[in-house]
Amino acid sequence: MLFWVSPRFFSQELRYVKYVLQRPYYQIKDLYGPKITDSDGALLDEHDSFYITTKSLLVLFQIMGIMPIMRVPREAKTTKRTTYDWISKATLWAYLVWGLECIIVVKVGRERLTNFQQSSYKRFDEIIYNIIFLSILIPHFLLPIASWRHGPQVAIFKNMWTHYQLKYLKITGTPIIFPNLYYLTWGLCVFSWGLSFTVVLSQHYLQDDFELWHSFAYYHIIAMLDGFCSLWYINCNAFSTASHGLATNLHKALEADYPALKLAQYRHLWVDLSHMMQQLGRAYSNMYGIYCMVIFFTTTISLYGALTEILEHGLSYKEMGLFVIVGYCMTLLFIICNEAYHASRKVGLEFQVRLLNVNLGAIDRSTQREVEMFLVAIAKNPPIMNLDGFTNINRELFTANISFMSTYLIVLMQFKLTLLRQSARRALRTIVSAVFSTNATMIDDDEDDDDDDEE
Repeated sequence: MLFWVSPRFFSQELRYVKYVLQRPYYQIKDLYGPKITDSDGALLDEHDSFYITTKSLLVLFQIMGIMPIMRVPREAKTTKRTTYDWISKATLWAYLVWGLECIIVVKVGRERLTNFQQSSYKRFDEIIYNIIFLSILIPHFLLPIASWRHGPQVAIFKNMWTHYQLKYLKITGTPIIFPNLYYLTWGLCVFSWGLSFTVVLSQHYLQDDFELWHSFAYYHIIAMLDGFCSLWYINCNAFSTASHGLATNLHKALEADYPALKLAQYRHLWVDLSHMMQQLGRAYSNMYGIYCMVIFFTTTISLYGALTEILEHGLSYKEMGLFVIVGYCMTLLFIICNEAYHASRKVGLEFQVRLLNVNLGAIDRSTQREVEMFLVAIAKNPPIMNLDGFTNINRELFTANISFMSTYLIVLMQFKLTLLRQSARRALRTIVSAVFSTNATMIDDDEDDDDDDEE
């Protein structure tokens, strides 16, 4: 019996047979893309556009002593282009800067504690104000533990970006272009310090006990928080750009001579991108963990202090200063959560949708299997940004923080209202006692007058 076979089907089968025959060679040599060796050092630097466009923020972090990682010389024969060493020049500079900053931070902290302890007018709300401004000083002392200790992980993350860009170029034939990222990074560096001066000086003018020289202990801390928020925003933006470029070039893989091989290489590129997103959270897990806790604590206490002051004395400049702190902290938290959500969505869901829209009937069976493996890889390696497994960074974290803040505020406000009611009752009893005492005195005086008249 004879069967008629369409030329298209016959062509696909021939391609599949050829693919199967070449599969051992394809698995061993080409599956993961071109290998990057130590001799590619100069090439890695040349095509590391992410480092070139974001170098200003890295230099700012080095000057501030926040993250003393260093870039190796261009002629160095190594694939590790970014390094971290506890005794490097950048690290020694960080020790010096942190030590000098400790002098002013400790002095301001002791001044606040001394003024509070020696003050004869101690209100509960004054305790709140001291707690707020002392809590903002905490990230400075935790910097060596939260940031420097994870320097090797940060260097790994930076090297992953460097290797990824060269690998992306060799596989797709086009480099990753980060439009406007250079100017955006410079703008964020300037804006971080500008916002720091604005927030701190606003507290000086709105808070009665916030002296001008106290502000020098807060400028670098607020700028550091702004810088980490900028770092997160830039990386999330870069992840989205890389994913968009990979998805845009997906049609090239399907139109290549060996689409299954090309699609497998794209799959590994995507997995590398997903691992980079996870490495970002791992490298900065302690810093952003402390970041979120300080924001949560400061926001809750500031809201409580502002609301209690409004209940007792009405709205004043002091409460406006507290609302500035609340707005600042919640804005930082929203940016971090929102950008992580968008990056995860663009790298994961949108890429998955693009794969699902591939017409499987127009490709051979080996390519169909690669599409299925690609979808499985996305499902098994979700591009979730988390802090080393402690918590996932997304919009749910923002709403959860609002929920927890509301719960604590309700409890604290109930406690405050109870105190107010007790104070009101004591005042009422005092007034009633005074009225009765006055009436009793008046009655006694009237009786004495009557006795005098009778005499």
